[in-house]
Amino acid sequence: MNIDLHANIPDSSSLKEVIAHAQAYGFIYPSSEIYDGLQAIYDYGPYGVALKRNIQEFWWQSMTQLHPHIVGLDASIMMHPTTWKASGHIDGFTDPMVDNKDSKKRYRVDTLIESYAAELVSKNASKQAKSIIDTMENYLQESNLSGLDLMLREYGIVCPVSQTSNWTAVRQFNLMFSTQVGSGEDATTIYLRPETAQGIFVNFLNVQKTARMKIPFGIAQIGKAFRNEIVARQFTFRMREFEQMEMQFFVKPGTEKKWFNHWKTIRKEWYKALGIDQKKINMHPHKQLAHYASEAVDIEYQFPFGSKEIEGIHSRTDFDLRNHEQYAGKKLKYFDDLSQTSYTPYVIETSAGLDRLVLMLLCNGLIKEKTVDLSAEADDKVRTYLKLPPQLAPIKAAILPLVKKDALEEKALELFDGLKYDFPLSFEASQSIGRRYVRQDFIGTPYCITVDYQTLEDDTITIRKRDTMQQNRMSIAEIANFLHAKTNMKSLLLQLSKCD
Repeated sequence: MNIDLHANIPDSSSLKEVIAHAQAYGFIYPSSEIYDGLQAIYDYGPYGVALKRNIQEFWWQSMTQLHPHIVGLDASIMMHPTTWKASGHIDGFTDPMVDNKDSKKRYRVDTLIESYAAELVSKNASKQAKSIIDTMENYLQESNLSGLDLMLREYGIVCPVSQTSNWTAVRQFNLMFSTQVGSGEDATTIYLRPETAQGIFVNFLNVQKTARMKIPFGIAQIGKAFRNEIVARQFTFRMREFEQMEMQFFVKPGTEKKWFNHWKTIRKEWYKALGIDQKKINMHPHKQLAHYASEAVDIEYQFPFGSKEIEGIHSRTDFDLRNHEQYAGKKLKYFDDLSQTSYTPYVIETSAGLDRLVLMLLCNGLIKEKTVDLSAEADDKVRTYLKLPPQLAPIKAAILPLVKKDALEEKALELFDGLKYDFPLSFEASQSIGRRYVRQDFIGTPYCITVDYQTLEDDTITIRKRDTMQQNRMSIAEIANFLHAKTNMKSLLLQLSKCD
């Protein structure tokens, strides 16, 4: 558990602005909205899905393309149920839950206690808040439900809805979704995977042998996971259906500390390459470790609602391979040709939440600033734009005829057709050029290309840069090379290769 004991409670109004912007401009919608939605389930709109896939592509290339000793996998969502017994999920993948008898609302106990501690921080009682959080973490580690129950009552923690402390007893709630395979008496209970890592572990030898990998090597995977969260909150930060980008790196026992530090450095540089303000990135070591870990650190981003995990890096020891070997009754050891010995590798894991990274980029990039640019047609001279890395922006350039005239539209469409095979583009001809600039700013398009009457004379266009609103004249013949240089993923990958 992690709250900032030296800061006031974060203002959530800016998160509301991000949510409103994401929905209004086609990034993220509430799922099944026409039926009043489904809590903690979201759909990605036209620009959201493009942004999400661009993040995926950057992560995938940075893992598998820059590292010849890392290969990919796409394991199934449904796995043999014994997988989750071996991994510890059936017995231990739980959260402490409590219900308020008056409001009929259900809460995670740790969330209630964290909120209470945050209130103490706002009242300059940080020392007391820290003591409460430390006690809670000890109880969570020990699965001491009666201790958590006592904390709720001792501190008079109330339900945010009913404002009463009329609680049920604290109980554990398993977060896995179950379903049935087969029919009738032959039906078997299986689970939707709560994480993607186990698909990698059970395929360890398959990948190692068929891809002819030698330790150290890694297996990367991007895929859906499912958790029946008691209370899902903070927009797409915590959802019941989400996507993970994970890499499990298999190393020789005794070298895990070196590789753990190596991947901490590499992963922090990845966020730096995205242009994320490093003051908003924090490396938070775990005090209380998961049952499988010998060392762990979270990479956190300073969201509007506080500093929260976007990626975890864990030294998982040999826990997973050893347990799967025991439960399956099949060897999962690596044979070292040089030493002619077999051993169970240790594992360093990097696991990033893709949906959280989308939210991070939206929070990081939604800019409101004063402007004197009257052409922007912004209310109260406040300009709003989405400052996304050009390489990840859903649309790389907008092709805009200055006015809706046949000759200008034809020329603009000709330019669009010549560039569309290399870049995702937008074409707009309606309304004033200023309003069209504003719309493109809202979705994070880094460049607007305006076709005007001078274009018809000398084949030059005006290119406008999103961040500075600076406009320059450029030959049509130069545009493709310009966009390649500015929006190609290669420039981000080159930054990473320098620190590998």
